[in-house]
Amino acid sequence: MNISKVSKDKKAYIDLLLLADEQESMIDRYLEGGEMFVLNDNGVKAQCVVTKEADGIYELKNIAVIPDCQRKGYGKRLIDFLFSYYPDCKSMLVGAGDVPSALIFYKKCGFVESHRIHNFFTDNYDHPMFQDGKQLIDMVYLKRE
Repeated sequence: MNISKVSKDKKAYIDLLLLADEQESMIDRYLEGGEMFVLNDNGVKAQCVVTKEADGIYELKNIAVIPDCQRKGYGKRLIDFLFSYYPDCKSMLVGAGDVPSALIFYKKCGFVESHRIHNFFTDNYDHPMFQDGKQLIDMVYLKRE
């Protein structure tokens, strides 16, 4: 298993990116300005995109694992890798839908709830977003320091 940085043709991973953020125009807002990493374990299993928000502050904008490979530690492995890749990281933020599956995953990875942006999904997406059968309305931000 190895994790590598993707510098060119990030859109080649659009199918994976869309698993975590289903509107391509929203992905376009951060993809080129962010750093992308892919986890390869006999084929690409997961990807993530991270942006630097300020000195020592990073945001995990997108993380996705191929559905057949979920719950096998790939997402957590990527997150742990990021903290070694960015030794200056004082705080990593991540926004998630307000659903138990997402919040439990990030808490298992060491994140705690920070704040929320009310109506984020209804204000920024051109269609209703659902996860685990629940319509997403607020974005819950979590942080790991």
